[in-house]
Formats: sequence, C-alpha cells, structure tokens
Amino acid sequence: MNTVAEKMPPAPAAAGFDPRVEGQRLIRQWYAELEQASELGQPVANVFVMGNAVEILRAFDFKLVFPEINSLQTGVRKASEEYIRLSEDYGMSPDVCSYVKADVGLILKEHRHPAGRIPKAHLAVASNMCNTFIKWAEIWERWLKTPTFVLDLPGQRSAGWQVRPGDAQHAADARWVEAQFQELIARCEAITGRKLDLERLAEIEERVNRMVLHWNNVMVLNRVCPAPYNAMLDGLTFIGIMNVYRGAPEGVEFMRTLEEHLKAKVARGEGRVAEERFRLLFSGTPCYVSMRRLVELFETWGGVFAYSDYLTFAAGGMDAAELLYDTSRPLESLAEVTALAAQRGLSNQFFAHERLARQIRDYGADGVVFHGIKSCRFVSSGMADTREYLNRRLEVPTLYIESDLIDPRYWSDAQIKNRVDAFFEALGQRGGAAPARGAAEAQRRSA
Repeated sequence: MNTVAEKMPPAPAAAGFDPRVEGQRLIRQWYAELEQASELGQPVANVFVMGNAVEILRAFDFKLVFPEINSLQTGVRKASEEYIRLSEDYGMSPDVCSYVKADVGLILKEHRHPAGRIPKAHLAVASNMCNTFIKWAEIWERWLKTPTFVLDLPGQRSAGWQVRPGDAQHAADARWVEAQFQELIARCEAITGRKLDLERLAEIEERVNRMVLHWNNVMVLNRVCPAPYNAMLDGLTFIGIMNVYRGAPEGVEFMRTLEEHLKAKVARGEGRVAEERFRLLFSGTPCYVSMRRLVELFETWGGVFAYSDYLTFAAGGMDAAELLYDTSRPLESLAEVTALAAQRGLSNQFFAHERLARQIRDYGADGVVFHGIKSCRFVSSGMADTREYLNRRLEVPTLYIESDLIDPRYWSDAQIKNRVDAFFEALGQRGGAAPARGAAEAQRRSA
C-alpha cells in the first residue's frame, strides 16, 4: 500500500519556492500521515517541542504527534474557541493553559481535529522544560491510559552560569540524560518489538545536523537590513517544519531550499517590509488566533520582527550551530547535546535578559515587544523584570501587550492597536533606527 508521502506531489524547485505554501503542504502531509497511522499499524508517540527525544523515537519509526502544534493549529484555523469552551464546560479553569484546554477539547471530540483525526498514542514523552508538560501528560495517563515517560533535564543554575563540552559538570549532566535515554529505549523496544538500530539513529542525527546548519544560516540572514522575513509570522512556519520534520529528509530539503530562497532575497535587497523603518525583537509566545493582525499592526509602521526568542525556546536546541551531533557515537552525543540544549532553552525563560541583550546587539534592534500570555505563567511571569532591565540598563524602548495563545476572547484589537501606535510614535521621537543599522546594511552589501 502506498504511503501518504508517496502520494504527495514532490517539493517545488527552489526557483518557484514559496515558504508559506510549501510549509502548509508539509503540515497537511503530516496530518494525513497521522490519520493513516492506526490503519497501517504504526506506533504513535506524543512529544513536546522542547525537551523531547525525537531522534530516538524516529529511529523506531514512531509517528510523532505534537499536541502543542495541534492546539495552535485550532487557533490558526479559527476553531480553538470551540475546543476551549468544551474543556471549560467539562470543568477546567479559565486559567489553565489554553493549549491544554484545546487538547482536552480534542479528547472530548473523540480526537477529531480540524486537520483530521489524531491517533491515540502508544507512548508520551514529557520533560521538565515546562511544568505544564508533566501535568498535561498526566491527563493522557488518566483518561487514555497512555504510558508516559518524563525526562528530567538539567537547566541553567544561575545568572551567567554556563557549562561547555568537556567540563566535568557537562559530563555529569550528559550521563544523567543518557541513563534516562536508555530507559526510554527499553520502553520503545517493548512497544515495537525491535532493538534500537544505532546506524539508523546516526543517519537521523546527520539530517538534524544539516537542518541545524541551514536554520542558523537562515536566522543570520535576518541580521541584514532590510530583513528578508518576519520572525513572528514567517518564522513560525519555519520553526513548525523544524519540529515536525526534525531528522526527516523533507525537513532537510525544506531548510536547504529556504536558505537559498532567502539568500536570493538578500542579494536583491528585498525585505519583508517594503520600507523598513524599525527593527524589533519579539519576546514571548505568539497569539496564533490573531497573528496576522498583530504583525500587520507593526508592519504598517514599517516595523519588522527581525528576531524572536520564541525561535530559541521552541527550537529544541536547534538554534545553536555549535550543538551538532557526533554521529560516530550517536547515543552519547544525543545525551550531550540534549543536556546543552536544555540549558539553553531553560535559560531563555529564567535568565531571558542575558540572551535578549545579545540579540538586541546582533539584530540591530530598535525596540523589544513583550507579549504576555493570559494562560501561560511560565513564559509571562518574568517579563516585568526583564523589561525593566532592558529599559534601565540598556535604555532600549519596550512595549508590553497581552492576549493569549489561542483563546480569541483575550484579544482586544482596539487596545493593542493603541499601544502599538503609541510605541511607534515614541520610537519616531527617538530618531528611529538603532545605531547598529549601518553595520547591518554593510553586512547586507557584503552578503
């Protein structure tokens, strides 16, 4: 029987490549393959975008369900409120993460998603990268009897603290992670009836390495002026493919072609915004249900999001070009990289000021936009302190807006527009572009 991937049309040539269209095609392909998983008798695993073990699961041919992506897709497709209200009617608090509530609504709708039916998982892998992950997985355990494996990953211990490959601390962290991977492998072997193929794992890691290099080249391209893409609209498509197709041939090809496409835009001097006036950083998670409207409010003023820290903590460590696997020792290297990626991801939450300060310099940012999420305390709690640090220590203008991940009831268009307009008026009075703009333009000319 032909698989869905075989039935899908081939990816377009680079010359006619449209990242948004191709990204949508690949997401449709992913959902179509999930619908067929039960019929084909394929094992299925629930995983999160941070702190997972995708390479191990893919080596066992698990079909991967990303519940966060399922939930945000209900927002993109303007169906999230129905799922959220179902869970609240069932008894869930309005303060619970709206991703979780949409997923509970999905269970109550017998796994019928706007993109197709989502199969029940044979295994769920959670981690401490977000405390909600653990409680979310407990719902699957109780309701669906899904076996759950929780990874305990080491994070950054204090401000300015860092470990490097070869350090005693990193070696200890890696051994801790590897021991957990050995337990997870035993679970996968019991479910699939197969032993782990280390050569297959190495092949998958090699593809991840290639994706990481392409992705980091893509992010560097947005340091030029004008920025060739908007990190909070186009970037969300890119990071979605990075997660769903991590270690898969389709992911490598998408990122390779994307890099070529964006390099061509830079060579032509073509930016996302026709007349770029302000370069911005976005801090926090998106409002998927009104993302295009949010971006429009900024682009109307000539503002472009050159970078977002969401591309760091939602990348699962793939935003760091130095975090590459040594495929000659695939399992040990996976543990080493996972330990470093976990530190990087968690530091973006608990010590955001350090990374934001570097990103402001790297991307020549004129200001930072903080997006508080009503139902996500994990991301939103430290924003006030981080914002004060940037205002006082670095004298960087900031804007704070608030809505939700996918709950449209918390989006106030008039209020947010007023704040955005006032922010740009203040930026204009400061003289507009950041001092790094000239360096960014010089970099574009030399690219």
